[in-house]
Amino acid sequence: MRYHFEEHTLDTDRRELRRGAELIALAPQVFDLLHYLIRNRERVVSKDDVISAVWKGRIVSDAALTTRLNAARTAVCDTGERQQVIRTLPRQGFRFVGRVMEDQGRSVAAAHDNKETSPAPAPRLSIVVMPFANISGDAEQDYFADGVTESLTTDLSRISGSFVIGRHTAFTYKGKSIDLRQVGRELNVRYILEGSIQRAGSRLRVSVQLISAETGNHLWAERFDKPVADLFDMQDEIVSRLANALNAELIAAEARRAESSANPDAMDLYFRGRAISNMGQTPEQLTQAQGFFERALVLDPSCMEALVGRAEVDVTFPAAFLTDDATPRLAAAEKTLGKALSLAPQNAMAHLLLGLVQITTNRAAQGIAACERALALDRNLAEAHAWIGLAKTYTGRAIEAEMHILEALRLSPRDIRAFRWLMVIGAAKLNLDAPAEAVVWLRRSIEANRNNPLAQVWLAGALVRLGELDEAKAAARAALAFDPTFTIRRLRATAPSNNPTFLAGRDRIYEGLRLAGVPEG
Repeated sequence: MRYHFEEHTLDTDRRELRRGAELIALAPQVFDLLHYLIRNRERVVSKDDVISAVWKGRIVSDAALTTRLNAARTAVCDTGERQQVIRTLPRQGFRFVGRVMEDQGRSVAAAHDNKETSPAPAPRLSIVVMPFANISGDAEQDYFADGVTESLTTDLSRISGSFVIGRHTAFTYKGKSIDLRQVGRELNVRYILEGSIQRAGSRLRVSVQLISAETGNHLWAERFDKPVADLFDMQDEIVSRLANALNAELIAAEARRAESSANPDAMDLYFRGRAISNMGQTPEQLTQAQGFFERALVLDPSCMEALVGRAEVDVTFPAAFLTDDATPRLAAAEKTLGKALSLAPQNAMAHLLLGLVQITTNRAAQGIAACERALALDRNLAEAHAWIGLAKTYTGRAIEAEMHILEALRLSPRDIRAFRWLMVIGAAKLNLDAPAEAVVWLRRSIEANRNNPLAQVWLAGALVRLGELDEAKAAARAALAFDPTFTIRRLRATAPSNNPTFLAGRDRIYEGLRLAGVPEG
């Protein structure tokens, strides 16, 4: 049996732990402890359970157990402070909380020992970041290319459920002429990311491509040029942009694979739901995505990704004013996120969505704090900046919203969800009674994704303020085509703030929507 988690593989037949292709030395009791925790990952195991299983009931001191536990954490790149893989629950015991994928096949190393044995299928979301090539002709730029490679490897490992080959293994291929499909077989990964960095005068060009390790086909490519400024700042920005874009691309690729699966498991269903929810936020799309998340949770009630996905659908319906019955949805989202965070306290997306629930229920200060917590856990979570901007609008500080949205767009300018952030700026401008600016941002939002009825609502309100009544009515009709149940009464009833400045801006908007033909309700 092989268990895949983080960037590691535990092979119980060979009693080996590997990080990528690198063999990690383990004492026998540490291996047994790690194996026991993984096998029992669905529950909390007590100290007595561990001692009985690993030491066969012999008397063991707390210090000895702690030493073995710390050794296991070190082996899997965890710490007692982070506890992202092995969690200690005070007065209860321990639980393995890393996302695990298992197979019955023999290990990669075993496959090399016996050429006739085929390796097991590569894990989902498994990827190696090949060392970025420095094609500048300037050896001094090598450190920058290496820094991008290392940081991107680290940041991709934050994608929930990902299996990322460690940088030490990836760097063994540096400077070599290689067959990428052979690399995929050697490392047992589905995807390979390769890139190059070229500095010419005062500009820096970065090119990347995502490749299927099975077929060698190119799945996605990106190239951008920037004027050379502070190299450390540039490195952070490059990594953030790539990590955010790859998150969506990898989910789309896994969803396409899952569609052809005869017996989908929880993660197959999660990927299909996430790919649909990424397309837009119409009631139909959200309901379809929720169906996949619910099916995933029937198969695996503790599937972290599906829990977070279900909560996101529940909070999006009221946050986007797609329901007249917001309270049950928001309560369900908060309950689901509480469960998710009890299982994985460091899950950045769960903290972010909890922040959105709080912002949507007139708890903006708590919501901002939750978004800041999410950013502390994942610096690339651009949407956290957007929801902070939304919270500022709801608390009468709409003038501050733009700077937060611009930071989100700096981190991820082509993000699949950027249409929502652009809409937040547009709504903030409308609340400030700056309709001309609102129209510019709202049209950008609609161009980015037309499956977004709320942007059409705000656009209708802004166009009325500019005296463009015919265009305003067209925008209102477009919004109602997506959601025929939308009314002004719903907007009033679900206003997420009692701040006087915010409410005064809303009153102006209600007046404009009436003129545009939005039903009173």
